[in-house]
Amino acid sequence: MQGISELGTGDRLTNTSSNGFGDLTSDQFVEIMFAELRNQDPLKPSDSQAMLDQLSSLRSIESDLQFGERLDQLVDRNDFSAASGLIGSVVSGITTDSEQVIDTIFSVSKTSQGPVLNLSGGQRMKLDDIIEVANPRPSE
Repeated sequence: MQGISELGTGDRLTNTSSNGFGDLTSDQFVEIMFAELRNQDPLKPSDSQAMLDQLSSLRSIESDLQFGERLDQLVDRNDFSAASGLIGSVVSGITTDSEQVIDTIFSVSKTSQGPVLNLSGGQRMKLDDIIEVANPRPSE
């Protein structure tokens, strides 16, 4: 969650919480609500329901962002697992050097762009660039 020190001062946004509203306990949330009620101007009461709605919306947005991050992590792990299952298989596809090749996968590397297959001929291929997979080992 970001906070603004004062309008018109030109100060930058500062981070007021390391993990946002997701770290608030129920007791802390109630304390915030009571502090808001204690500090409001009695001649101009604030709309507590509007504040609750805003906090709820913020929690929902943060929850959605965390869910998206976890889903991305799960997809990355799934891709790496799938690539690891191809070790020993013969693949055809496009290497990271943009060459078409047919070779055997001997290992898999985890990179920021996803899993990269290390081929026995020394070339590398992204998992997404596989055209065909064949398993040279007979089924037992």
